[in-house]
Amino acid sequence: MTALLETRGVWQRFGGLIANSDVSISVGRGEIVGLIGPNGAGKSTLFNLIAGVLPPTQGSIWFDGEDVTNMPAAERCQRGVGRTFQVGKSFETMTVIDNVIVGALVRNTVMREARRKAHKVLEFTGLAARADVLASDLVPAEKRRLEVARALATEPKLLLLDEVLTGLTPTEAQTGVALVRKVRDAGITVLMVEHVMEIVMPLVDRAIVLDLGKVLVEGKPSDVVRDPKVISAYLGDRHAVGA
Repeated sequence: MTALLETRGVWQRFGGLIANSDVSISVGRGEIVGLIGPNGAGKSTLFNLIAGVLPPTQGSIWFDGEDVTNMPAAERCQRGVGRTFQVGKSFETMTVIDNVIVGALVRNTVMREARRKAHKVLEFTGLAARADVLASDLVPAEKRRLEVARALATEPKLLLLDEVLTGLTPTEAQTGVALVRKVRDAGITVLMVEHVMEIVMPLVDRAIVLDLGKVLVEGKPSDVVRDPKVISAYLGDRHAVGA
């Protein structure tokens, strides 16, 4: 399987803090890959590096055969990297459809075309009935779906999902899982950050576990969940927070 995304020996330092340490991962076309790990493992930082929010201190990032290490986020979006945000970034005073049009304008500069694209994406994500509602009036699960819809409207080859299933009820989470599968079935590769292993493990083809900024283990979900290093990292984390 050819890699759509690769990070090669990526480091990210913030002063004395090392958030990512020599991280090399690859995501093949058509895969759903889970990037998991305890809080503070470096998942969100790595996501920001892949999306182009900041350049790595060291190492390189390759997307679709091109070195994009120093390419800004807007250009990566043009190349086909779409993302959602852990904390929703919807335009609260705009309607749902207008939020998605913002994403569609990345590829369609004619407003009529952008609106048509946005309507198709809302149908796809199950938000069509909420098109004319203000984003501020959506319930949390719908806001997560709006994040996905806006990212999909940019017509990504790779969709980066940042904790879109976290904090949902079991029913909402299952709806979210079905949407992620549908995205992949539409030919879009998915890399998702989650720390709720129970939700993400049945969904992903492969899991990459980060701990303390390093890749701890990667492989099939069934192997990863039984790995003593993973169990230790998670149990250690739970004990640390007193859960």
